[in-house]
Amino acid sequence: DVIARIGGDEFAILLPSTPSQAALDFCQRIRKVCEEDKTKPVYLRPSISLGQATQEGEYQDIEILLKEADNKMYQDKLFSAKSREKYLLDSFRIILAERDPHTEDHAQRLQELALALGKRIALSEYQLNNLKLLALLHDIGKIGIPDNILFKTYDLTPSEWKKMKEHPKIGYRMAKNIPDFTPIAREILYHHENWDGSGYPEGLKGEDIPILSRIISIVDAYDVMQSRRPYKGKISKAKALQEIKRCTGTQFDPQLVEIFLKIVKNKRII
Repeated sequence: DVIARIGGDEFAILLPSTPSQAALDFCQRIRKVCEEDKTKPVYLRPSISLGQATQEGEYQDIEILLKEADNKMYQDKLFSAKSREKYLLDSFRIILAERDPHTEDHAQRLQELALALGKRIALSEYQLNNLKLLALLHDIGKIGIPDNILFKTYDLTPSEWKKMKEHPKIGYRMAKNIPDFTPIAREILYHHENWDGSGYPEGLKGEDIPILSRIISIVDAYDVMQSRRPYKGKISKAKALQEIKRCTGTQFDPQLVEIFLKIVKNKRII
């Protein structure tokens, strides 16, 4: 058998005197090894796409054979795109949940709240899908924040708070480098911006803040207020809604808040 690199991230394997089914079985074994890799501390296992072609006659052009295998490889890549996105999401969930057990439930609640608000303002299907993704990954940058800051049970020092405020930029860089998450990179970066320009990291204000970021800002604050954390207790639904209303026009988009309050009250969302 011979293996050789034929591109930046592509390899060709020659299997002399190997029937077509045996070559297919070989591809499946490679895929299985990648899927089952549990090497730690790496949480993201290798992603691989495979294509196979078998020479049927002695004089069949090897270039045509290679092109056939290449086409099948790209078909495999296309068909596996959705499963790859799901795998990446699951991997990030594991990473975040291992650091903070509250993350998974928080993200699921955010999805419900954010989608209810997004549908009410008639976001497109594309925007709603991105909103679902943003609800799960808006705080992905906290992976880069030290535990002694992230889980501190009393007030952060100025230097610690400065470090904490880096997480949107960290999350932005991560999403920017993963094609499946690139569409929400900008929204991750700006999900802590405030309507009056007092937020971070860039002090954007008003409608300069992406609409999905403005939605997440509201639903995230609402859910956090009703959740018990090491550094704070939980407050009632009524008090949480009162606080959201109080911050209208300063922290939150006034129009979105008005719609959100109606949704929560009318639909009895917790």
